[in-house]
Amino acid sequence: MREGCIHRSDDFMNAKTYGPIPGSAILKGIAGKKAIVMAANVRIATVAQGIFQAAKDTDSVVFMELARSECDLKGGYTGMTPSDFSKKMQEAAQKVKFGTWALHADHITIKKGDAAEVDGTKQLIDAQVDAGYTSFAIDASHIFNFEGKNVREELSENIRVTTDLARHIKSRMKGKEFGLEVEVGEIGRKDTDGLILTKPAEAVEFIKALNENDVFPDVIAIANGSTHGHTYDANGNVVAQLSIDIPQTKAIAQALRDNHLSVGIAQHGITGTPRELINLHFPKGDIIKGNVGTFWQDVVFEILKVYEPALYKNIQDWTLEKYRPLNPGKKDNQIFDGNCKMAIKEFFKDIYSVDEETNCAIRARAYAESLVFFRAFGAYKTASLIKKSAGRKTP
Repeated sequence: MREGCIHRSDDFMNAKTYGPIPGSAILKGIAGKKAIVMAANVRIATVAQGIFQAAKDTDSVVFMELARSECDLKGGYTGMTPSDFSKKMQEAAQKVKFGTWALHADHITIKKGDAAEVDGTKQLIDAQVDAGYTSFAIDASHIFNFEGKNVREELSENIRVTTDLARHIKSRMKGKEFGLEVEVGEIGRKDTDGLILTKPAEAVEFIKALNENDVFPDVIAIANGSTHGHTYDANGNVVAQLSIDIPQTKAIAQALRDNHLSVGIAQHGITGTPRELINLHFPKGDIIKGNVGTFWQDVVFEILKVYEPALYKNIQDWTLEKYRPLNPGKKDNQIFDGNCKMAIKEFFKDIYSVDEETNCAIRARAYAESLVFFRAFGAYKTASLIKKSAGRKTP
């Protein structure tokens, strides 16, 4: 049975709860369409309602996700466990009455691949399944055998761990449909020549090997020049991210098609990429999932600067005091931008205790920005497309 590709109509959401639907239903539903599904890393849950409202008003599907570093059994750096995150997302969806979304476990990261790390990862997956997650991203891209004599040997540990975890997800989902994302090529990894990009042969060999192991991902994340978070110039100032290699991305997508491998591309690290360039130049249909994370954190902090200046200053002071000694030579703005995410858990109660006027401003800003993302991604009317392809009636 294909991993993440089982179709069961009774797996879809109960319209009374507006809960998440399987990620695979969304990703397969837009296959072949010139559209990208936005996946929002909602580190501060207040933005979720604004994103959902924009999705509803534009008839766009959306993924809500957090990575292992952001949300784990101890709360990650957002202060949310999988259960906490699921509850907050479902509450937001219920308030909006929107039901065409997936709850995604982003970057279930493995860095060593030993038995202890894999077992601990399975415990995290168990908690995610129990919390109602409907999609999973296994990231074993860090495990790369530089001594391998060929591509298969270089990727052997990634293949082994990804297969093991995909099978574990399948066993825990007990026949329910789910989305599956895998990763080849570590995002943002550099050598002396700069960012290391995934080669078409690596993506093809990786997916072929997984298919041989009866693992059939919906999307593959690749290293194509993007980086997580902000991009800076030599002086530490934030600049537009223009490093995503579109020709390389198209070449990988074409190589996958040429080898009859049915998998789309997940684009990570979109924060900072001008949305007019996404709209005009991203290969929609090759890229079918686009991750937007740091951007939504920035939305909240920009609002706090004006509506809660004392809280914002406390967050700023804490971050600089803690991380300035660890970043010699960097400007304060770069130190804050790169590490303020770690303050979310530290100031969790304060952030979630701001008054309704502040929350209203956060939701409104998230709503407006989501409209632009959904338009740039070509996502308008994709929710109806998914409902039609699934043969169901949902809000």
